[in-house]
Amino acid sequence: MSNITPTELHRILDRQRAAFLRDGPPNLKQRRTDLRRLKAEILRRRTEIVRALKTDFGQRSERESAIVELIPLVQSINYMIRHVGCWMKPERRHVSAYFQCGRAWVVRQPVGVVGIIAPWNYPVSLALVPLATAIAAGNRSILKPSEFTPATSAVIGEIVQAVFPPEQVSVVTGDGEVGAAFSALPFDHILFTGSTAVGKKVAEAAARNLTPVTLELGGKSPVVVEPGFYMQRVANRVAFGKLTNAGQTCIAPDYVLVHEDDKDAFAAAYQESVKKLHPDGYASSSDYTAILNKHHYERLSSLIDNAGTQGAQVIRLGSDSAPDHVLAPVLLLDVTPQMAVMQEEIFGPVLPVLTYKTLDEAIAFINARPRPLALYYFGDNRGERDKILNRTISGNVTINGTLMHYVQDDLPFGGVGDSGIGAYHGKEGFMALTHLRGVYKQGLLNAATLLQPPFGKLTDAITNFMLR
Repeated sequence: MSNITPTELHRILDRQRAAFLRDGPPNLKQRRTDLRRLKAEILRRRTEIVRALKTDFGQRSERESAIVELIPLVQSINYMIRHVGCWMKPERRHVSAYFQCGRAWVVRQPVGVVGIIAPWNYPVSLALVPLATAIAAGNRSILKPSEFTPATSAVIGEIVQAVFPPEQVSVVTGDGEVGAAFSALPFDHILFTGSTAVGKKVAEAAARNLTPVTLELGGKSPVVVEPGFYMQRVANRVAFGKLTNAGQTCIAPDYVLVHEDDKDAFAAAYQESVKKLHPDGYASSSDYTAILNKHHYERLSSLIDNAGTQGAQVIRLGSDSAPDHVLAPVLLLDVTPQMAVMQEEIFGPVLPVLTYKTLDEAIAFINARPRPLALYYFGDNRGERDKILNRTISGNVTINGTLMHYVQDDLPFGGVGDSGIGAYHGKEGFMALTHLRGVYKQGLLNAATLLQPPFGKLTDAITNFMLR
């Protein structure tokens, strides 16, 4: 659905809310059935999905798309199917000694209609994992994919239409104006994935309706390397995290902090790792992803040029193809915090390297900046590792690796501060999109019956006893 009007958006929302109130929360069997049907349709259209992604990016490996988009998506749905029954069970709670004849429990109630705004960098998984989560939680949803990946958005729309009636799940498309109108709808919850700047606008619009939000944003996710650690291992795993999807990943390593004595060793190891990933070069590699569009290609080129003019050593690790928006990896040494590349999220295959003298200095550097969505630590010194974990605040952490915390379905995924609000994935996603409803059933006898008029000496005695 393109060029949708605010009136039409309201009509879709009203239809879904009316259906939710009419039918009530779906039972466990229905939720599992819906998740299985969604998974089956995704797998049935696997070829269409990866081809649409290639169309939108211009150059994107179909194998990489299957690995980074479809595997996490399908595994996440499988996890929800297995565990949603446990998540739905009422939870018994403790009853005060003075109310022992009564019972207390908590139920997880669907919130109603969830609005989902998905980004362009992983347009399939970052649209359909939140959708599957909303379904598992018993909600209805309206999904807005990114306008920058139209071919993929069209396939997502076909998948949803094949599985769900519009009063349960609808897909709407449109530009930033449609996105602004979407954010202003009185949803029961909004789950947004995208930039911090846009996330602030979404939160502001949602606040007018008192709509709770889950914001999955970005930020400059640091890598801290313990002095003298195995540099080739570090370089291999940083290169993997940095060059997956050509760095267009919200949790990609944004910059590396190494001890000043290890800078040259890391730089040499990283260059070797990059060459191993694509030995035949980057401009012609069908396994390497292009930058999405001309705007982002030029933005990255500008960051590189700015760093070079301010004294950074620019090491280009392959040839580019500007007409195809293919940007080969770039290593930046002698970087300073004032450079533009250290002032904004890179979101591309450009890796700045900075040095520190002590771990406390590295910690201070991280803490002086907005809280990142991810943090990576390489080292085997438990004391130093714990110092990093205890004295920094970020979204999730991977130790001795990159990206892999994202695919752990039993871990919550989310940021803090400028990198996000709230979390989803697994149980935490289910909890985020449900209402925690406490229920108390009063028994025949409890202290409350003795603490009501007419008051007397017994009232005083009980009051004094309970105030001990």
